[in-house]
Amino acid sequence: MESKDTLPKAPDSMPGTGPQTNNDVKPPLKPDPPAAPVNSRNAVDQTDTGKGAKPDVPETTEEKKTNPLRKIVAWFSGGATSGKRRSLPQTLLLIAAVIACIATGVIVLRILFVKAPPKYVTAVVTRGDVESTIVAAGILQPLNYVDVGAQTSGLLKSLKVARGDKVAKGQLLAEIDPVLAATALASAQAGLRDLTAQSEVKRAQLVLAKLEKDRNDTLLQKNQISVEDRDITKSSYDVAVATVNSLSAQIMEATSAVDAAKANIGYTKIAAPAAGEVVSITTLEGQTINDKAQAPTILRIANLDTITVCAQVSEADIVNAKVGQDVYFTILGLAGRRWGGKVRQILPTPELINNVVFYDVLFDVANPDRMLKIQMTAQVFIILAQAKNVLLIPVSAIGNAASNSAVLIRVLKPNGGVEPRAVKIGIRSEIMAEVTDGLAEKEQIILAEVKTGKKTKSALAGQKAP
Repeated sequence: MESKDTLPKAPDSMPGTGPQTNNDVKPPLKPDPPAAPVNSRNAVDQTDTGKGAKPDVPETTEEKKTNPLRKIVAWFSGGATSGKRRSLPQTLLLIAAVIACIATGVIVLRILFVKAPPKYVTAVVTRGDVESTIVAAGILQPLNYVDVGAQTSGLLKSLKVARGDKVAKGQLLAEIDPVLAATALASAQAGLRDLTAQSEVKRAQLVLAKLEKDRNDTLLQKNQISVEDRDITKSSYDVAVATVNSLSAQIMEATSAVDAAKANIGYTKIAAPAAGEVVSITTLEGQTINDKAQAPTILRIANLDTITVCAQVSEADIVNAKVGQDVYFTILGLAGRRWGGKVRQILPTPELINNVVFYDVLFDVANPDRMLKIQMTAQVFIILAQAKNVLLIPVSAIGNAASNSAVLIRVLKPNGGVEPRAVKIGIRSEIMAEVTDGLAEKEQIILAEVKTGKKTKSALAGQKAP
């Protein structure tokens, strides 16, 4: 069945005749529509029409123009009003563009509204060595050293050595001006000679007093003198004996003074009391030395073949330090080289530094190449426990869990799943911790969870040991 809109439209003009008006052309007669076949459905529709239902009427031209489905089909086919249809390649290209737009919209919606899978900061279970240590700062000092001083006063006349010189035992190091010592020796010797002369006079008087005493004793026995005369001679004799004895003591004292003066003459030449190296000089040539005020120090000689490290350990860690423990240290200039030894002594008297109590832990190391110098700063590690070739994980995965304890961590599976797992911790250091049970080598553990636009959430948040 065709409607009026499908009839052909008469042209406005014919070729070669010029324009014509509507009066010149008669519209064709409209044929009568054929009668619709009668069937059961039409019978029902006709029956329902009488009851108020709409009859089956064909769509008009205006209804076709306002139908959305027909508009879409017409747009893809080239447009209902243009009278042209798009080619097949153009239609396919247009359909592909529409599909791409729809896919892009779906992706954008997924990004905006679909939750992205979580991202993790992970670490791999490795194999290596670990040790639990006490870390302390230390100072290097020579094991054996001696401060060389002066035993007599005077001007330091000459200094025979310089810093860094190696000296042998008995080698001349310095010389003090011997003028004062020589003057003191001469005075002592003069006093000794004077006392010796006085002693000779008194000894002669003692001999005379003894003769008079013996004679009067004989005369008294013969009753030729009185007892009083005998007592006078006896008293004179006793005085002479005492005087001689006193002078003998004075002579001994003077002799000692002479010996001391001679020794002071020897002390003006200062020799090395031990072999070693001159590490410091405190008195220079031309300075005056006064041995009466304080013991003057001229220089220090040290044996640098063995170095003592004095490590300052805090009171919180000193309870774990023991004599005989293995210990090693590094210095700033050679951080990759270690020097090792064993704890020799823990001093009982603490030091108070910035209101913190420290105890000195001493150990010795050999220094054959003289690489270690006095007063160097050392980072000391006292080994409490150690293990080699064991499974290791970062301590950030276990938090504050102590050694030989159990902790719950999360393991990232190869398929992206997360598995909570209880593991046993052995020895732990400041960086790594030993795993004795619960993990295998090369497994990945989760350290933290990364969320876009938010702070990283640690894997230890809210974690408790099983």
